[in-house]
Amino acid sequence: MTAPWLHIVGIGEEGMDGLTPAARAVVEAAEVIVGGDRHHVLSDAVTAERLSWPHPFDALIDQLHGLRGRRVVVLATGDPLWFSVGARIGRAIDPGDIAYHPQLSAFQLAAARMGWSMADLETLTVHGRPVHQMIAFIQPDARLLILTTGAETPAEIARFLTERGFGQSRMTVLANMGGAEEARFDGTAADWAHAVPAFNTLAVECLAAPDAALLPRVPGLADDLFRSDGTMTKREVRAATLAKLMPMRGALLWDIGTGSGSVAIEWMRAARSARAIGIEPRADRRAMAAENALALGAPRLDLRECSAPAALDGLPAPDAVFIGGGLSEAAFDAAWAALRPLGRLVANAVTLESEAVLLDLHARHGGDLVRLSVDRAEPVGRYHGWRAAMPVTQWSLVKR
Repeated sequence: MTAPWLHIVGIGEEGMDGLTPAARAVVEAAEVIVGGDRHHVLSDAVTAERLSWPHPFDALIDQLHGLRGRRVVVLATGDPLWFSVGARIGRAIDPGDIAYHPQLSAFQLAAARMGWSMADLETLTVHGRPVHQMIAFIQPDARLLILTTGAETPAEIARFLTERGFGQSRMTVLANMGGAEEARFDGTAADWAHAVPAFNTLAVECLAAPDAALLPRVPGLADDLFRSDGTMTKREVRAATLAKLMPMRGALLWDIGTGSGSVAIEWMRAARSARAIGIEPRADRRAMAAENALALGAPRLDLRECSAPAALDGLPAPDAVFIGGGLSEAAFDAAWAALRPLGRLVANAVTLESEAVLLDLHARHGGDLVRLSVDRAEPVGRYHGWRAAMPVTQWSLVKR
């Protein structure tokens, strides 16, 4: 086994003085050091060739491959494998070629400053990512540690909290942790007005008002939380649909006929890093789905202007497929062929014509066939009565 040629070293505000002896020796022996401006300042006493992050950032992997054979160090902040560059490099370069040297992460330092148990909070990053994705984690009494994008991010998150009835949530910005210029800013979401350093970590203790929006990550959000033209998978059927689709961490859903995006959005909210591609030919519905995705914390919903089955060619293989619109034998055949082993497929039908397609597919492929009926109590004069929604025929199966 050959020794690693690439070392990825976590460094904090203490700079070289904060490294372990082994990590310090690696940095001091480097021929090439790759990192951001801040990292180079923190290690400026070391004589080595200096390279900054490339633009675009994805060019980093090619850059590193070109340095093979030299003593290369990549400097990262804190723990290189916790929402950091080390994970990206480790997916592209043989792990046997890499040695990691972690430092205390911003999350660990922030938890210590706040006196919070790491086991009892959520760690998030919006650094270089859409800030709206943190909305899915706004829950009563939740504690959040968030790596931010810049000085404006805490105010943006304060607005998200306030708009959803969490204005009294306590917020703390921690900057330059572990260094001589460490700073702390405290306040509430509703009154947040601090000017903070660009490089910061945000701690949020979510406190809900009596009228706060309750947006659990368990599927089955209220229908009125989605903007739609009425043709959407309704709350009870949506919850049953997601149960059969089985959202899992990092898994990809194809939502064929996505409409308002309700199923895709709840899929993404239900599991960390879950992804979804929404296939919808109508521009007005794609616009509604995009608006819903931002409002409900799924900004990475990938919306495609196309129809099945032609739209499915060339897409990354899904872990689950939902056919809520545009059901046809051809759409099923294309989706089923692309579905990964142990993938789940769910198709819902409301019309007699689409139900006939489901019955034929069930006869040939098996799976579970159920009919879902929902009655809601509604006013009838001075009294109340049951009003039935249109029944939904649901077919589901697992690819084995």
